[in-house]
Amino acid sequence: MFKTLQNAFKIKEIRTKLFFTFLMLIVIRLGSQLPVPGVNRDLFSNWFQGLMGDNFNFLSAFTGGSFEKMSVFALNITPYITSSIIMQLLTIAIPKLEEMQKEGEDGRKKIAAITRYVTVGLALIESTAMAIGFRNQNMMTESGVLGIITVIVALTAGSAFLMWIGEQITENGVGNGISIVLTINIISRIPQDFASLFDQFIKGKSFATAALAAIIIAAVVIGTVVLTVILGGGERRIPVQYAKKVQGRKIVGGQSSHIPLKVNTGGVIPIIFASSLMQLPIVISSFFQAKSDNWWQKFLRMLNSGNWFKPATPVYSIGVLIYIVLVVFFAYFYTSITFNPLEVSENMKKQGGFVPGIRPGKPTSEYLTKILNYIIFIGAVGLIIVALIPIIFNGLFGASVSFGGTSLIIIVGVILETMKQIESMMLVRNYKGFLND
Repeated sequence: MFKTLQNAFKIKEIRTKLFFTFLMLIVIRLGSQLPVPGVNRDLFSNWFQGLMGDNFNFLSAFTGGSFEKMSVFALNITPYITSSIIMQLLTIAIPKLEEMQKEGEDGRKKIAAITRYVTVGLALIESTAMAIGFRNQNMMTESGVLGIITVIVALTAGSAFLMWIGEQITENGVGNGISIVLTINIISRIPQDFASLFDQFIKGKSFATAALAAIIIAAVVIGTVVLTVILGGGERRIPVQYAKKVQGRKIVGGQSSHIPLKVNTGGVIPIIFASSLMQLPIVISSFFQAKSDNWWQKFLRMLNSGNWFKPATPVYSIGVLIYIVLVVFFAYFYTSITFNPLEVSENMKKQGGFVPGIRPGKPTSEYLTKILNYIIFIGAVGLIIVALIPIIFNGLFGASVSFGGTSLIIIVGVILETMKQIESMMLVRNYKGFLND
């Protein structure tokens, strides 16, 4: 990885893209410190810390601490993630959107434009709910209508600006911009989390206890990272044979190839979508005072990963089942959008390719679908295991940190994908250089 970066910095074009990405990350971190005008940050911070204990650690990780500091980036890119989920679901339900998706690059641009509008709309709804909540909780420095409008505009604009930065990184930098924004938010919280673990399990303990705790913490983190790397690199290769053809006096074709089907076909998307969807009702409901401990409040506690696997309250661990169902659903759903077995089999048939032992056309499509369904399930189970390991330790031993299996999956996955993109850019440039010579 370091050698790849070292070689990338030698190329002016890639160096410029890396510098632009780094500059945008600095802007993100600076914006995370800018307070929302009209909100008493001290009152909000105290309220936030005592609201539901450690249950908002996941939200803190996703927003890079912006939410608990109530900065202009408090909503962060969560509205964009939610709008992406909505648009992908609507693509199946609305035929016109499905047609747009099949139009190629132009169709994707239209869907991306609609996604932006939906993002702003969701940010507006969330910021309005938060502003009303601030007024109800007496956290506003100016309780009039102007104060509420100021908060709504600041939070909505902050979320829209972050979405724009993510798109700029995708176009002018390296990697997927939205994923990189999410990753830098999570990474910014890690030093504080390790300091918290040190104070909780190592500081002031005997040498043997402290050493054992340090080994266990390191083993969990390293093991999670290794499993994530293995999961990201695993693939099933479907052999493809191309028939020989006579073109003029030459015989072409006859070579062997393969279709690489990744075990983790959806990458970090199923985890991000499932986690964001479960956090959305919790965030919105937190700004409205509950009249009693009713069924809705208990349901919200089930959705919160901070309550899972705690021996004192085992009933809340039912939320794990909801989480598992969502991850599996989004794994299958996202793969169905990005990989079309029928299209692949038709393209193979046109080029004279076939899977040994399988007839071209529909039988090949059914074969690919069967293999793909099996692989997706294995990948989803792997994602769930990696995501739940730190949550289990949190519930059983109180190892409360904002990063967990979900965060590590996102960090490792995004870094690996970004490095692959840099390598691809270097490869393309080498080809260009060869052709120019």
